[in-house]
Amino acid sequence: MIQETIMDIKIITQELIDAINLDIIDVKAANHEKLLVRNDKKLEMMEMLANSKLKLNEELTTLFKNGNDVKIYKDSIDDIEIKLKELYFLNGRLGSIVLPVKEMYKEIIDDIKSVNGGSIVEVMA
Repeated sequence: MIQETIMDIKIITQELIDAINLDIIDVKAANHEKLLVRNDKKLEMMEMLANSKLKLNEELTTLFKNGNDVKIYKDSIDDIEIKLKELYFLNGRLGSIVLPVKEMYKEIIDDIKSVNGGSIVEVMA
């Protein structure tokens, strides 16, 4: 049971890593449509990852309380930690790319608003 949960976490984490790598490529290529399509799936995977981590903690706690040796899972858990650190790093990298793009669009909108007296669209009645 624990091995299945560990495998689930590894698979989900790798899928998220792959998705963020694709996000980085698409941000650089200004392919925003693909980002939006992938976003819902990533949110779903993050929720699955959080639930799987809770499940793993519960399973390990139960084993430990029953007097079983949980050290046999140390290498697998270390592998998960390495992948989660990679995911964290990539997420930060994506953020460092997206935030300047967001700021650029904000500046463009602010410039348009200043030219149009505070609104983006001028309505003529």
